[in-house]
Amino acid sequence: MAKILDVYCEVLKAAIALCLAAMVVLVFSNVVLRYVFNSGIAVSEELSRWLLVWLTFLGAIIALRRHAHLGVDTLVRALPPRGRFACFVASYSLMLYADWLLTLGSWKQAVLTFGDAAPASGISVGLFFYSSGLVFGVSAAIILAYDLFRVMTGAASGEDLIAVKESDEHA
Repeated sequence: MAKILDVYCEVLKAAIALCLAAMVVLVFSNVVLRYVFNSGIAVSEELSRWLLVWLTFLGAIIALRRHAHLGVDTLVRALPPRGRFACFVASYSLMLYADWLLTLGSWKQAVLTFGDAAPASGISVGLFFYSSGLVFGVSAAIILAYDLFRVMTGAASGEDLIAVKESDEHA
């Protein structure tokens, strides 16, 4: 499962690179067209905004898999192994609940806005905008459930009970 998640994150990295490249091309060419030719690409701003949302959610999935989100581990490091275990299970349970709320909200919003067309591009708002929350929610649930399963079955090490990793600056 870990190998599948790692390959998935590599695919997401490539998708993020494509989103970033598309954003740069759209914004740069729109700026050049506006200032040099006094015209522009009507959908450039809208698509760039949507690509930024997708880039953010996809990056959050990768950060979740790497345990790279911000966190404070001072208390957890001071606890004995049973305390670390309890904190890990409690925090992952709360994260799964919050992820469920986000996924459910994204689903409801996507269904509500599926037939709504974006003003500039005419693309379905529900399909191409709110589905980013669905992709994040499902991916995060799988990653969180996998990590929780590893801890509950004893497959994780004691250091894995501390879900915050040192930053590259201090390592």
